[in-house]
Amino acid sequence: MFTVPLHHDRPGGEQIEVYAREFTADESRPWLVYLQGGPGHRSPRPLPAALASGWLSRAVQDYRVLLLDQRGTGRSTPATRQTLPRRGDARRQAEYLTAFRAESIVRDAEIIRRRLTGGAPWSVLGQSFGGFCAVHYLSAAPEGLAEVFITGGVPTLDGDADDVYRAAYPRMEDKNALFYHRYPQDVDAAREIAEFLREHETVLPDGTLLTVEAFQSLGIVLGTTDGADRLHYLLEDAFSQTVHRRELSDRFQWQVQAALSFAERPLYALLHEAIYAQGAGPTAWAASRVRKEFPRFDAEKVLSESAAPVLFTGETIHPWHFRTDPALRPLRAAGELLAAYEDWRPLYDVSVLGANEVPAFATVYTDDLYVDLKQSLVSVEAIRGLTVHVTDEYEHDGLNASGTDVIDHLLGMAREAREVR
Repeated sequence: MFTVPLHHDRPGGEQIEVYAREFTADESRPWLVYLQGGPGHRSPRPLPAALASGWLSRAVQDYRVLLLDQRGTGRSTPATRQTLPRRGDARRQAEYLTAFRAESIVRDAEIIRRRLTGGAPWSVLGQSFGGFCAVHYLSAAPEGLAEVFITGGVPTLDGDADDVYRAAYPRMEDKNALFYHRYPQDVDAAREIAEFLREHETVLPDGTLLTVEAFQSLGIVLGTTDGADRLHYLLEDAFSQTVHRRELSDRFQWQVQAALSFAERPLYALLHEAIYAQGAGPTAWAASRVRKEFPRFDAEKVLSESAAPVLFTGETIHPWHFRTDPALRPLRAAGELLAAYEDWRPLYDVSVLGANEVPAFATVYTDDLYVDLKQSLVSVEAIRGLTVHVTDEYEHDGLNASGTDVIDHLLGMAREAREVR
Protein backbone atom coordinates (compact mmCIF):
# COMPACT_ATOMS: atom_id res chain seq x y z
CA MET A 1 0.00 0.00 0.00
CA PHE A 2 1.41 3.38 -1.04
CA THR A 3 0.38 6.87 0.03
CA VAL A 4 0.29 9.37 -2.85
CA PRO A 5 -1.01 12.92 -3.29
CA LEU A 6 -4.56 13.24 -4.59
CA HIS A 7 -3.31 16.12 -6.74
CA HIS A 8 0.32 15.62 -7.69
CA ASP A 9 0.82 19.33 -8.25
CA ARG A 10 -0.10 19.78 -4.57
CA PRO A 11 2.19 17.22 -2.92
CA GLY A 12 1.55 18.57 0.56
CA GLY A 13 -2.22 18.39 0.19
CA GLU A 14 -4.72 15.56 0.57
CA GLN A 15 -3.30 12.04 0.32
CA ILE A 16 -4.91 8.81 -0.93
CA GLU A 17 -3.77 5.19 -0.96
CA VAL A 18 -2.84 3.08 -3.98
CA TYR A 19 -2.52 -0.69 -3.70
CA ALA A 20 -0.26 -2.96 -5.73
CA ARG A 21 0.17 -6.73 -5.52
CA GLU A 22 3.57 -8.26 -6.26
CA PHE A 23 3.56 -11.60 -8.03
CA THR A 24 6.93 -13.19 -8.61
CA ALA A 25 8.86 -16.43 -8.86
CA ASP A 26 12.24 -14.73 -8.47
CA GLU A 27 12.87 -11.37 -6.78
CA SER A 28 16.07 -10.87 -8.76
CA ARG A 29 14.13 -10.44 -12.00
CA PRO A 30 13.31 -6.97 -13.37
CA TRP A 31 10.00 -5.31 -12.58
CA LEU A 32 7.02 -5.35 -14.96
CA VAL A 33 4.05 -3.18 -13.95
CA TYR A 34 0.66 -4.20 -15.30
CA LEU A 35 -1.79 -1.41 -16.13
CA GLN A 36 -5.34 -2.75 -16.42
CA GLY A 37 -7.92 -1.68 -18.96
CA GLY A 38 -10.90 0.42 -18.06
CA PRO A 39 -11.02 3.07 -16.82
CA GLY A 40 -12.19 1.94 -13.42
CA HIS A 41 -11.23 -1.75 -13.41
CA ARG A 42 -9.09 -3.13 -10.64
CA SER A 43 -6.03 -5.17 -11.56
CA PRO A 44 -6.68 -8.90 -12.08
CA ARG A 45 -6.39 -11.24 -9.14
CA PRO A 46 -3.97 -14.15 -9.73
CA LEU A 47 -6.41 -17.07 -9.68
CA PRO A 48 -5.19 -20.65 -10.29
CA ALA A 49 -6.58 -20.93 -13.84
CA ALA A 50 -4.81 -17.75 -14.95
CA LEU A 51 -1.60 -18.86 -13.31
CA ALA A 52 -1.74 -22.20 -15.09
CA SER A 53 -2.18 -20.91 -18.63
CA GLY A 54 -2.64 -17.14 -18.76
CA TRP A 55 -0.37 -14.23 -19.65
CA LEU A 56 0.71 -13.84 -16.02
CA SER A 57 2.18 -17.34 -15.98
CA ARG A 58 4.35 -16.35 -18.96
CA ALA A 59 5.28 -12.91 -17.63
CA VAL A 60 6.66 -14.23 -14.34
CA GLN A 61 9.16 -16.34 -16.24
CA ASP A 62 10.98 -13.12 -17.13
CA TYR A 63 9.71 -10.51 -14.69
CA ARG A 64 8.76 -9.61 -11.18
CA VAL A 65 5.17 -8.52 -11.85
CA LEU A 66 3.38 -5.70 -10.05
CA LEU A 67 -0.41 -5.73 -10.45
CA LEU A 68 -1.47 -2.12 -9.84
CA ASP A 69 -4.95 -1.24 -8.60
CA GLN A 70 -5.17 2.15 -10.29
CA ARG A 71 -6.37 4.94 -8.01
CA GLY A 72 -10.03 4.60 -7.12
CA THR A 73 -10.19 0.86 -7.89
CA GLY A 74 -9.79 -2.42 -6.00
CA ARG A 75 -8.00 -2.01 -2.67
CA SER A 76 -6.88 1.52 -3.47
CA THR A 77 -8.88 4.36 -1.89
CA PRO A 78 -12.26 3.68 -3.53
CA ALA A 79 -14.42 6.07 -5.55
CA THR A 80 -18.00 4.75 -5.58
CA ARG A 81 -21.57 5.81 -4.85
CA GLN A 82 -20.89 4.80 -1.24
CA THR A 83 -17.67 6.78 -0.76
CA LEU A 84 -17.97 9.81 -3.03
CA PRO A 85 -20.81 11.49 -1.04
CA ARG A 86 -18.31 11.84 1.81
CA ARG A 87 -16.56 14.43 -0.37
CA GLY A 88 -19.56 16.74 -0.13
CA ASP A 89 -21.85 17.99 -2.88
CA ALA A 90 -21.71 17.07 -6.57
CA ARG A 91 -19.29 19.90 -7.35
CA ARG A 92 -16.77 18.61 -4.82
CA GLN A 93 -17.23 15.05 -6.05
CA ALA A 94 -16.58 16.07 -9.65
CA GLU A 95 -13.53 18.13 -8.66
CA TYR A 96 -12.17 15.08 -6.83
CA LEU A 97 -12.73 12.83 -9.85
CA THR A 98 -10.79 15.09 -12.22
CA ALA A 99 -7.67 13.67 -10.53
CA PHE A 100 -8.31 10.10 -11.71
CA ARG A 101 -7.13 10.16 -15.33
CA ALA A 102 -3.99 8.69 -16.92
CA GLU A 103 -1.71 11.55 -15.86
CA SER A 104 -2.42 10.87 -12.17
CA ILE A 105 -2.13 7.10 -12.59
CA VAL A 106 1.30 7.51 -14.17
CA ARG A 107 2.51 9.88 -11.45
CA ASP A 108 1.33 7.35 -8.86
CA ALA A 109 3.37 4.71 -10.68
CA GLU A 110 6.43 6.95 -10.62
CA ILE A 111 6.22 7.37 -6.84
CA ILE A 112 5.87 3.60 -6.45
CA ARG A 113 8.75 2.95 -8.85
CA ARG A 114 11.17 5.15 -6.94
CA ARG A 115 10.24 3.45 -3.67
CA LEU A 116 10.57 -0.09 -5.05
CA THR A 117 13.52 0.19 -7.43
CA GLY A 118 15.55 2.93 -5.83
CA GLY A 119 15.18 4.96 -9.00
CA ALA A 120 15.93 2.32 -11.63
CA PRO A 121 13.53 2.25 -14.61
CA TRP A 122 11.04 -0.59 -14.98
CA SER A 123 8.92 -2.15 -17.71
CA VAL A 124 5.20 -1.56 -18.21
CA LEU A 125 2.49 -3.71 -19.80
CA GLY A 126 -0.70 -1.81 -20.64
CA GLN A 127 -3.93 -3.49 -21.78
CA SER A 128 -6.59 -1.31 -23.48
CA PHE A 129 -6.93 1.84 -21.32
CA GLY A 130 -3.76 0.62 -19.61
CA GLY A 131 -2.11 1.09 -23.02
CA PHE A 132 -3.35 4.68 -23.09
CA CYS A 133 -1.69 5.13 -19.70
CA ALA A 134 1.51 3.53 -21.04
CA VAL A 135 1.63 5.98 -23.97
CA HIS A 136 1.10 8.87 -21.55
CA TYR A 137 3.96 7.39 -19.49
CA LEU A 138 6.20 7.48 -22.58
CA SER A 139 5.18 11.07 -23.11
CA ALA A 140 5.42 12.37 -19.53
CA ALA A 141 8.06 10.28 -17.72
CA PRO A 142 10.12 8.21 -20.19
CA GLU A 143 13.07 8.24 -17.78
CA GLY A 144 11.10 5.81 -15.61
CA LEU A 145 10.73 3.21 -18.35
CA ALA A 146 12.98 0.39 -19.47
CA GLU A 147 10.47 -1.10 -21.94
CA VAL A 148 6.82 -0.64 -22.80
CA PHE A 149 4.38 -3.33 -23.97
CA ILE A 150 0.87 -2.48 -25.19
CA THR A 151 -2.03 -4.76 -26.15
CA GLY A 152 -5.14 -3.33 -27.79
CA GLY A 153 -4.44 0.12 -26.43
CA VAL A 154 -2.63 2.52 -28.77
CA PRO A 155 -4.71 5.72 -28.45
CA THR A 156 -5.33 8.58 -30.81
CA LEU A 157 -2.78 11.25 -29.86
CA ASP A 158 -4.67 14.34 -30.96
CA GLY A 159 -8.28 13.21 -31.34
CA ASP A 160 -11.06 13.95 -28.87
CA ALA A 161 -14.11 12.02 -27.69
CA ASP A 162 -16.14 13.05 -30.74
CA ASP A 163 -13.46 11.62 -33.05
CA VAL A 164 -13.33 8.39 -31.06
CA TYR A 165 -17.09 7.78 -31.16
CA ARG A 166 -17.46 8.88 -34.78
CA ALA A 167 -15.07 6.05 -35.63
CA ALA A 168 -16.66 3.65 -33.11
CA TYR A 169 -20.27 3.54 -34.33
CA PRO A 170 -19.40 2.12 -37.78
CA ARG A 171 -17.30 -0.59 -36.09
CA MET A 172 -20.29 -1.38 -33.89
CA GLU A 173 -22.48 -1.69 -36.98
CA ASP A 174 -20.00 -4.19 -38.39
CA LYS A 175 -20.06 -6.23 -35.17
CA ASN A 176 -23.87 -6.28 -35.28
CA ALA A 177 -23.78 -7.50 -38.87
CA LEU A 178 -21.43 -10.33 -37.92
CA PHE A 179 -23.55 -11.23 -34.90
CA TYR A 180 -26.80 -11.40 -36.85
CA HIS A 181 -25.12 -13.29 -39.69
CA ARG A 182 -24.00 -15.90 -37.18
CA TYR A 183 -27.33 -15.98 -35.35
CA PRO A 184 -30.03 -14.80 -37.83
CA GLN A 185 -32.79 -15.96 -35.49
CA ASP A 186 -31.70 -13.29 -33.02
CA VAL A 187 -32.99 -10.51 -35.30
CA ASP A 188 -36.50 -11.47 -34.22
CA ALA A 189 -35.45 -12.30 -30.66
CA ALA A 190 -33.88 -8.88 -30.07
CA ARG A 191 -36.81 -7.04 -31.67
CA GLU A 192 -39.26 -8.99 -29.52
CA ILE A 193 -37.42 -8.06 -26.33
CA ALA A 194 -37.11 -4.42 -27.39
CA GLU A 195 -40.85 -4.29 -28.22
CA PHE A 196 -41.67 -5.72 -24.80
CA LEU A 197 -39.51 -3.10 -23.10
CA ARG A 198 -41.20 -0.32 -25.09
CA GLU A 199 -44.59 -1.45 -23.81
CA HIS A 200 -43.72 -2.47 -20.24
CA GLU A 201 -41.64 -0.54 -17.73
CA THR A 202 -39.20 -3.18 -16.49
CA VAL A 203 -37.29 -2.89 -13.23
CA LEU A 204 -34.74 -5.65 -12.63
CA PRO A 205 -34.29 -7.27 -9.19
CA ASP A 206 -31.42 -4.92 -8.23
CA GLY A 207 -33.41 -1.82 -9.18
CA THR A 208 -31.96 -1.37 -12.67
CA LEU A 209 -34.45 0.22 -15.07
CA LEU A 210 -34.22 -1.89 -18.22
CA THR A 211 -35.03 0.50 -21.05
CA VAL A 212 -34.63 -0.25 -24.75
CA GLU A 213 -31.39 1.75 -24.81
CA ALA A 214 -30.06 -0.12 -21.79
CA PHE A 215 -30.90 -3.41 -23.51
CA GLN A 216 -29.03 -2.26 -26.63
CA SER A 217 -25.93 -1.58 -24.54
CA LEU A 218 -25.53 -5.33 -23.94
CA GLY A 219 -23.65 -5.21 -27.24
CA ILE A 220 -20.50 -4.21 -25.40
CA VAL A 221 -19.68 -7.93 -25.24
CA LEU A 222 -19.49 -8.17 -29.04
CA GLY A 223 -15.90 -6.97 -28.91
CA THR A 224 -14.72 -10.01 -26.95
CA THR A 225 -13.70 -13.46 -28.11
CA ASP A 226 -16.89 -15.25 -27.05
CA GLY A 227 -19.16 -12.23 -26.84
CA ALA A 228 -21.44 -13.10 -29.76
CA ASP A 229 -22.09 -16.54 -28.32
CA ARG A 230 -22.76 -15.18 -24.84
CA LEU A 231 -25.22 -12.61 -26.18
CA HIS A 232 -27.01 -15.27 -28.23
CA TYR A 233 -27.43 -17.60 -25.26
CA LEU A 234 -28.73 -14.71 -23.21
CA LEU A 235 -31.40 -13.91 -25.80
CA GLU A 236 -32.50 -17.43 -26.67
CA ASP A 237 -34.74 -17.98 -23.63
CA ALA A 238 -35.47 -14.43 -22.53
CA PHE A 239 -39.21 -15.00 -21.93
CA SER A 240 -41.24 -17.06 -19.48
CA GLN A 241 -44.99 -17.68 -19.48
CA THR A 242 -46.58 -16.93 -16.11
CA VAL A 243 -50.17 -17.51 -15.03
CA HIS A 244 -51.21 -14.09 -16.26
CA ARG A 245 -48.86 -13.08 -19.06
CA ARG A 246 -45.60 -13.58 -20.89
CA GLU A 247 -42.72 -11.76 -19.17
CA LEU A 248 -38.95 -11.66 -19.08
CA SER A 249 -37.54 -14.73 -17.37
CA ASP A 250 -35.73 -14.53 -14.04
CA ARG A 251 -32.62 -16.01 -15.61
CA PHE A 252 -32.58 -13.32 -18.26
CA GLN A 253 -33.18 -10.54 -15.74
CA TRP A 254 -30.46 -11.65 -13.34
CA GLN A 255 -27.88 -12.03 -16.11
CA VAL A 256 -28.79 -8.69 -17.68
CA GLN A 257 -28.49 -6.79 -14.42
CA ALA A 258 -25.04 -8.30 -13.83
CA ALA A 259 -23.97 -7.32 -17.34
CA LEU A 260 -25.27 -3.76 -17.11
CA SER A 261 -24.33 -2.78 -13.56
CA PHE A 262 -21.46 -0.38 -12.96
CA ALA A 263 -21.35 -1.21 -9.25
CA GLU A 264 -17.87 -2.74 -9.59
CA ARG A 265 -16.55 -0.03 -11.91
CA PRO A 266 -18.34 3.30 -11.46
CA LEU A 267 -15.26 5.19 -12.67
CA TYR A 268 -15.78 3.62 -16.09
CA ALA A 269 -19.07 5.48 -16.42
CA LEU A 270 -17.91 8.68 -14.74
CA LEU A 271 -14.64 9.09 -16.63
CA HIS A 272 -15.07 7.17 -19.85
CA GLU A 273 -15.32 10.24 -22.06
CA ALA A 274 -12.77 12.15 -19.98
CA ILE A 275 -10.02 9.68 -20.90
CA TYR A 276 -10.22 11.10 -24.43
CA ALA A 277 -10.43 14.78 -23.44
CA GLN A 278 -7.49 16.75 -24.81
CA GLY A 279 -8.05 20.29 -23.61
CA ALA A 280 -10.44 21.30 -26.40
CA GLY A 281 -13.46 21.97 -24.20
CA PRO A 282 -16.01 19.73 -22.50
CA THR A 283 -16.86 16.26 -23.74
CA ALA A 284 -20.55 17.17 -23.34
CA TRP A 285 -21.84 13.59 -23.63
CA ALA A 286 -20.03 13.00 -26.92
CA ALA A 287 -21.33 9.45 -27.43
CA SER A 288 -24.95 10.63 -27.26
CA ARG A 289 -24.36 13.58 -29.57
CA VAL A 290 -22.46 11.54 -32.16
CA ARG A 291 -25.01 8.72 -32.01
CA LYS A 292 -27.53 11.01 -33.73
CA GLU A 293 -25.34 10.86 -36.83
CA PHE A 294 -26.04 7.11 -37.02
CA PRO A 295 -29.85 6.75 -37.11
CA ARG A 296 -29.74 2.97 -37.45
CA PHE A 297 -29.02 2.88 -33.70
CA ASP A 298 -32.33 4.65 -32.98
CA ALA A 299 -34.29 1.60 -31.81
CA GLU A 300 -37.54 3.52 -31.38
CA LYS A 301 -37.47 4.56 -35.04
CA VAL A 302 -36.41 1.11 -36.23
CA LEU A 303 -39.20 -0.63 -34.31
CA SER A 304 -41.82 1.84 -35.52
CA GLU A 305 -40.87 2.18 -39.17
CA SER A 306 -39.12 -0.96 -40.40
CA ALA A 307 -38.30 -4.63 -39.92
CA ALA A 308 -34.58 -3.87 -39.61
CA PRO A 309 -32.55 -5.39 -36.78
CA VAL A 310 -32.28 -3.60 -33.46
CA LEU A 311 -28.61 -2.65 -33.28
CA PHE A 312 -26.68 -3.25 -30.10
CA THR A 313 -24.24 -0.65 -28.82
CA GLY A 314 -21.08 -0.83 -26.76
CA GLU A 315 -18.23 1.14 -25.20
CA THR A 316 -20.38 4.27 -24.92
CA ILE A 317 -21.70 6.09 -21.87
CA HIS A 318 -24.86 8.23 -21.96
CA PRO A 319 -26.73 10.44 -19.48
CA TRP A 320 -29.43 7.79 -19.16
CA HIS A 321 -26.92 5.40 -17.57
CA PHE A 322 -27.13 7.58 -14.47
CA ARG A 323 -30.90 7.14 -14.42
CA THR A 324 -31.19 3.42 -15.13
CA ASP A 325 -28.32 2.06 -12.99
CA PRO A 326 -28.84 2.22 -9.20
CA ALA A 327 -25.05 2.19 -8.69
CA LEU A 328 -24.81 5.44 -10.67
CA ARG A 329 -27.98 7.31 -9.68
CA PRO A 330 -26.44 9.01 -6.62
CA LEU A 331 -23.58 10.22 -8.89
CA ARG A 332 -25.79 11.68 -11.62
CA ALA A 333 -25.06 15.33 -10.78
CA ALA A 334 -21.32 14.66 -10.58
CA GLY A 335 -21.48 12.93 -13.96
CA GLU A 336 -23.17 15.98 -15.48
CA LEU A 337 -20.49 18.27 -14.08
CA LEU A 338 -17.71 16.06 -15.46
CA ALA A 339 -19.36 16.13 -18.89
CA ALA A 340 -19.32 19.94 -18.68
CA TYR A 341 -15.75 20.21 -17.32
CA GLU A 342 -13.51 22.30 -19.59
CA ASP A 343 -10.06 22.27 -18.04
CA TRP A 344 -8.77 18.86 -19.14
CA ARG A 345 -5.09 18.93 -20.02
CA PRO A 346 -3.61 17.39 -23.18
CA LEU A 347 -2.57 13.80 -22.51
CA TYR A 348 0.26 13.29 -24.99
CA ASP A 349 3.31 15.35 -25.96
CA VAL A 350 3.77 14.46 -29.62
CA SER A 351 7.24 16.02 -29.73
CA VAL A 352 8.45 13.80 -26.89
CA LEU A 353 6.88 10.71 -28.47
CA GLY A 354 8.45 11.59 -31.81
CA ALA A 355 11.88 11.52 -30.15
CA ASN A 356 11.16 8.43 -28.01
CA GLU A 357 14.14 6.25 -27.12
CA VAL A 358 12.37 3.72 -24.88
CA PRO A 359 11.96 0.30 -26.56
CA ALA A 360 8.21 -0.08 -27.12
CA PHE A 361 6.15 -2.92 -28.57
CA ALA A 362 2.44 -3.12 -29.34
CA THR A 363 -0.12 -5.63 -30.52
CA VAL A 364 -2.93 -4.00 -32.49
CA TYR A 365 -6.08 -5.93 -33.39
CA THR A 366 -7.62 -5.31 -36.81
CA ASP A 367 -11.14 -6.20 -35.61
CA ASP A 368 -10.97 -4.28 -32.32
CA LEU A 369 -14.39 -2.93 -31.34
CA TYR A 370 -13.08 -0.63 -28.62
CA VAL A 371 -9.92 0.94 -30.13
CA ASP A 372 -9.94 2.12 -33.73
CA LEU A 373 -7.35 0.45 -35.98
CA LYS A 374 -6.76 3.47 -38.22
CA GLN A 375 -6.33 5.85 -35.30
CA SER A 376 -3.93 3.41 -33.63
CA LEU A 377 -1.77 3.05 -36.74
CA VAL A 378 -1.53 6.82 -37.16
CA SER A 379 -0.27 7.01 -33.57
CA VAL A 380 2.18 4.17 -34.16
CA GLU A 381 3.79 6.22 -36.92
CA ALA A 382 4.11 9.19 -34.56
CA ILE A 383 5.84 7.26 -31.75
CA ARG A 384 9.48 6.77 -32.59
CA GLY A 385 10.74 3.23 -32.13
CA LEU A 386 7.34 1.64 -31.47
CA THR A 387 7.36 -1.84 -33.02
CA VAL A 388 3.86 -3.02 -33.86
CA HIS A 389 2.32 -6.42 -34.56
CA VAL A 390 -1.02 -6.09 -36.38
CA THR A 391 -3.18 -9.21 -36.20
CA ASP A 392 -6.72 -10.39 -36.94
CA GLU A 393 -6.23 -13.51 -34.86
CA TYR A 394 -7.74 -12.07 -31.67
CA GLU A 395 -10.39 -9.69 -30.44
CA HIS A 396 -9.70 -6.85 -28.00
CA ASP A 397 -9.37 -9.31 -25.11
CA GLY A 398 -6.58 -11.23 -26.85
CA LEU A 399 -4.19 -10.87 -23.92
CA ASN A 400 -6.54 -12.80 -21.65
CA ALA A 401 -8.20 -15.02 -24.26
CA SER A 402 -5.07 -16.28 -26.00
CA GLY A 403 -3.41 -17.87 -23.01
CA THR A 404 0.24 -16.96 -23.43
CA ASP A 405 0.36 -16.30 -27.19
CA VAL A 406 -0.01 -12.51 -27.21
CA ILE A 407 2.40 -11.82 -24.34
CA ASP A 408 4.87 -14.36 -25.70
CA HIS A 409 4.86 -12.60 -29.08
CA LEU A 410 5.48 -9.22 -27.45
CA LEU A 411 8.32 -10.56 -25.33
CA GLY A 412 9.77 -12.23 -28.41
CA MET A 413 9.80 -8.89 -30.26
CA ALA A 414 11.59 -7.31 -27.30
CA ARG A 415 14.14 -10.13 -27.18
CA GLU A 416 14.92 -9.73 -30.89
CA ALA A 417 15.30 -5.97 -30.45
CA ARG A 418 17.76 -6.47 -27.59
CA GLU A 419 19.81 -8.85 -29.70
CA VAL A 420 19.97 -6.26 -32.49
CA ARG A 421 21.05 -3.56 -30.05
